[in-house]
Amino acid sequence: MADFEHDASFQASEEASGQLELDRYEAAYQQLFSEALEDGVITQAEREQLQTAARNLGLDPDRLLGLEDALRKAYESHHGTSVLDTSRMFAPRETSPSPAPDFVPSVSPPELKKIEVIGEETEALRSRVAYLEERVRELEDQLEEARNSVSYEVDFSDLDAPVPSAVLDNPEALHRRLRHDPRDVTTLKSLYYAYQGNADRQFCVAQALVYLEEADQEQRSHYVANKPNGLITPKAALDATGWRRLLYHPEDDELTSDILAIIVKAVLLAHSASLQKNGTLPKLEGDKRLDPETSTVQAARCFSWAAKTFGMSVPPLFASPETPATVAMVPTVPPALALGKASLSGRSAPELAFLAGQQLAYFRPERFVRLLIPSIVDLQDLFLAALLIGNASLPLNQEVRGRVEPIASAIRPLLNAGEIDNLRQAYARFVEHGGVANLQRWGHAADLTAARAGFVLAGDLEVAAAMVDVLGLDKDVVDDLLVFVTSDRYANLRDRLGVTIG
Repeated sequence: MADFEHDASFQASEEASGQLELDRYEAAYQQLFSEALEDGVITQAEREQLQTAARNLGLDPDRLLGLEDALRKAYESHHGTSVLDTSRMFAPRETSPSPAPDFVPSVSPPELKKIEVIGEETEALRSRVAYLEERVRELEDQLEEARNSVSYEVDFSDLDAPVPSAVLDNPEALHRRLRHDPRDVTTLKSLYYAYQGNADRQFCVAQALVYLEEADQEQRSHYVANKPNGLITPKAALDATGWRRLLYHPEDDELTSDILAIIVKAVLLAHSASLQKNGTLPKLEGDKRLDPETSTVQAARCFSWAAKTFGMSVPPLFASPETPATVAMVPTVPPALALGKASLSGRSAPELAFLAGQQLAYFRPERFVRLLIPSIVDLQDLFLAALLIGNASLPLNQEVRGRVEPIASAIRPLLNAGEIDNLRQAYARFVEHGGVANLQRWGHAADLTAARAGFVLAGDLEVAAAMVDVLGLDKDVVDDLLVFVTSDRYANLRDRLGVTIG
């Protein structure tokens, strides 16, 4: 139990959030409607039960109609037959005029029209102010991003040459050099001495040298003397700003992430419904669900600790010893994690910490689609579908439009009015930023971000490298971690969590 702890003064997030969340009542309604669809006929009695359930659960009628439409289409596509609905869920509106309130006759029709126009203008101004406030936040984040990664395009003509004397005592210049070759021992050692007097920064650089087996006696001694006995014990949780400014990989494009985050719930609902009707949705047995707070399973406790550290809540966890994978996302509503045999036993606390951090990073709404749609080709079509919903006149050639329009038609009914409006605004921002997105680069950067999250919790490069092999991640992940562990971002992140030395 002592492996997964927070400091006694730990400051949790005011509200655990950040991960993909779906209304549990919508999930309950989805189950009820799926059961009604089993025989392809929705009877009057079934419709009345659904109507009562929707009213009791306080669900949005328009969103339910979209959810039903997606489930119905999935059923009809699978069975090759139409669903017979013998009733309508919502009664037609009364056609007879209702008595007007007492104050209405005192306002003439032109004045009413003027009030409506003023109301529309006020709402438009509010929307514009909200948009400008969001742009200010984005520009602040971009400024911070630029400060941390402005030198990615610097070209060193001869990296094998000795480090220039003007660079030796300049940490920023040394780190720029390190980005071109994360395993440059000469630069790493120069960086270690450039941080003389800063024990925590020297500790981070020393860890990289120890991992590369290039540390001298002083560097190794400093690392060993300050290495935590076990996992880190955070004093504060990471918030959304911390994720964006300190943990995201520089190529993890925020606008692309934001667009995908708007539609990810609808994509999950449609995908889950399709798998359920095809009979391919994995079954999760209730008696195998793990309570992260009380379970004796070490992996479950680790996910609880990791989620609190990252300001998130724990997704449903299930023991699945028959699963060959270390961990597998199950696209239920809400999505769950099946912990395979390789994570249920035989893993050290740092290894489990890496696994928990890496997986939780994907459960954030701007990342979850990476788990749901791993194919970059399919992800590109999904991204274009989101843009098409935001702008129906999106210029696409006939072949691409033929692939993308059905996707947009499938998820549009599952989006509420606010989400569709957000897509319109996101499309405008997308065009304003040049109208270019590289989903291949975004997907890889999202994977690097997830590995960074795992490393932050594990706190050990050797463990991280071992888990990279276990999970079958790209080999350049470790090189990125070598750059990250020596960066200002990681130093500021350690300070935010309250785990710095001294």
